[in-house]
Amino acid sequence: MSLTIRVLIGLIAGFLAGSVLARDHPVAGPIVVDIAEPVGTIFINLIRMTVIPLVVSMLIVSVGSLAAAGAASRALGSAGWRAAALALILLAVTASISVAIAQPVLARLSIDASAAKAIARPAAVKVELKVQPPDAPPVRHALAQWFVDLIPQNPVKAAADGSMLPIIVFTVLFAVALARVGEDRRASVLRVAGGVSDAMQRLVAGILLFAPIGVFALAVPLASRLGLAAAGAVIAYVALVVSLTVLVVAAVLYPLGILAGPLSTAAFVAFCAPAQTVAFASRSSLAALPAMVESAERANLPPVASGFIVPLAASLFRVGAAVAQPVGVLFLARLYGVSLTPAQLASILFTVILTTFAVPGIPGGSIIAMVPVLAAVNLPVEGIGILLAVDAIPDMFRTTANVTGSMTLAAVISGRPLLRTRSY
Repeated sequence: MSLTIRVLIGLIAGFLAGSVLARDHPVAGPIVVDIAEPVGTIFINLIRMTVIPLVVSMLIVSVGSLAAAGAASRALGSAGWRAAALALILLAVTASISVAIAQPVLARLSIDASAAKAIARPAAVKVELKVQPPDAPPVRHALAQWFVDLIPQNPVKAAADGSMLPIIVFTVLFAVALARVGEDRRASVLRVAGGVSDAMQRLVAGILLFAPIGVFALAVPLASRLGLAAAGAVIAYVALVVSLTVLVVAAVLYPLGILAGPLSTAAFVAFCAPAQTVAFASRSSLAALPAMVESAERANLPPVASGFIVPLAASLFRVGAAVAQPVGVLFLARLYGVSLTPAQLASILFTVILTTFAVPGIPGGSIIAMVPVLAAVNLPVEGIGILLAVDAIPDMFRTTANVTGSMTLAAVISGRPLLRTRSY
């Protein structure tokens, strides 16, 4: 039996057990919940402990390697930076569309307010009113303070405090500066960061073997407080993520690849199809890489596209995560009864754009990488256990979107000089 099926069984069993305990066993129910909650917390803490080294090492490798490639070859660097700029634009547009559509849709979910408050962490819902002393210096505008907080005074302290957004900004700046270091020393740092990244991904994969137990332990207290409404909300979340992912592919990626690339509509659809099939079945962009390279070569795309842009995009570009992560955060905010301010929504978008480059190459990696996004807006990290349990179907569509995004990048970077009418 696959891990996905076992995790889903754990989720369903947890929902059923929690609902039955709350309804039929008012005495035993709280005892079981008190036992399950620490188990679920341990599972989440195991995931959280990998986040900072995983995100930092993957960002150093990805940004540092891209910047180094730009320094090594003018042509290669030009293509790389054009691809990076287009990728950032696509991620920003995708995340913005996802927030704009998901927020009003999720607001219609029927979740009892008192039950939602019961499962939320006090820190996530507590509002403190602070009186400003008359002689105190004026407080910065909220937007200005948000930008100030992006730059950490002490990156080590920011890491200890779990302030992910400043850590990500520092890591990106460090990686860009690393590209200007001598080749030998730069290569040494990138090798160390790559080793840390590989080790963290292996550790995450090992932790996920215990996901059925962890998800069960997380679902029991959730269902005991929210009842079957939680299950209905999760189903709505899955449907929304899948729908938005399909929308982004159909309304953003396909039109861009066709209008800005060298292939006709039919040729571009055929260009993407083989890799999409592998991605949907395997839930792995890297597993689809051979099919992506073969399609690029058969379409006569320039060598820089098939030999550089496609492998780089398959490793780093996760347009599907730009749908899943903001929708997941908004769903958990709704589930836990937390209202998000405009500044927090801006933090979500900013963090999502950067953390998509640090998504581990494993099934469900986008959900694991969601931890920094939740931390950026002070939402309960425990909620990712529920999202992870139902991620199999969204992950199929998300991985397909990732591959389609990579093929779109390759087509757009190749330009339009090729014949539009050639057969594929």
